[in-house]
Amino acid sequence: MKKNGALRWVYPVLTLLVIMVFAFPFIWMLLASFKTQAQIMSKGQFLFFTPTMKNYVNVFGQYEFMRFIVNSFIVAVGSTAGSLLLGLPAAYAIARYRLQGLGLVILVARIVPGITFLIPWFILFSNLKLVDTYLALILSHMLVGLPFIIWIMISFFEGLPTEIEEAGLIDGCTRSQVFLRIILPISGPGIITSSLLSFIFSWNNFMFSIILAGDKTKTLPIAVFNFMSYSEINWGALMAAACIITLPVLIIALLAQRYIVSGLAAGAVKG
Repeated sequence: MKKNGALRWVYPVLTLLVIMVFAFPFIWMLLASFKTQAQIMSKGQFLFFTPTMKNYVNVFGQYEFMRFIVNSFIVAVGSTAGSLLLGLPAAYAIARYRLQGLGLVILVARIVPGITFLIPWFILFSNLKLVDTYLALILSHMLVGLPFIIWIMISFFEGLPTEIEEAGLIDGCTRSQVFLRIILPISGPGIITSSLLSFIFSWNNFMFSIILAGDKTKTLPIAVFNFMSYSEINWGALMAAACIITLPVLIIALLAQRYIVSGLAAGAVKG
């Protein structure tokens, strides 16, 4: 009995410790966004300090942060939508027709580091006069987002019983109609999960943006990078910008968390 009672306290304590370890950087980021540079550097003012909104005012006033938010939103939504448009039919075809070879090629494209594609990607878009355009950023982000969506949805489609599709075909639907009217509506959790993860990747992407983005299409990670200079780092503005970047993704994740859990446990169908 004593052993069971001790174990009952161990798990909550360990859980709390794990949460504290992972949450500490976010707590520090949030607190630092309301501090001055001197307060951030002071060890005695971690929790007790006089908060200021100056960092957020500077981010939106001095650095035109709203324009970078719009750019990131356009690129993230565009790359996610494009990846879904191409990835969902591809994943369904691979799952239903057992195209393991094609799936392996897509997996290799996902495994290869994105930096491998930077130079040829830049040369291609330079020749096409597409550097510093939304199209170049959207296509480059799809390079990772598309294989990611395909591989998540392959396992999801493989878990769906074929009897559902056969019933649709017997009722007179074509294969395309079965996919659009039957398969996609019951694949909501998988689609939402893959879409959200693809959106987060694009929203946070730095590597492709620093090469292909310019003044007109500069995204949030590049804008945050500008807070760091050779002589100093503007920690207050940097943390405020980081909070602004994190907030939309956090809100989306909280709203869609039940779909994420069911999507990651893909393979079951609710009858």
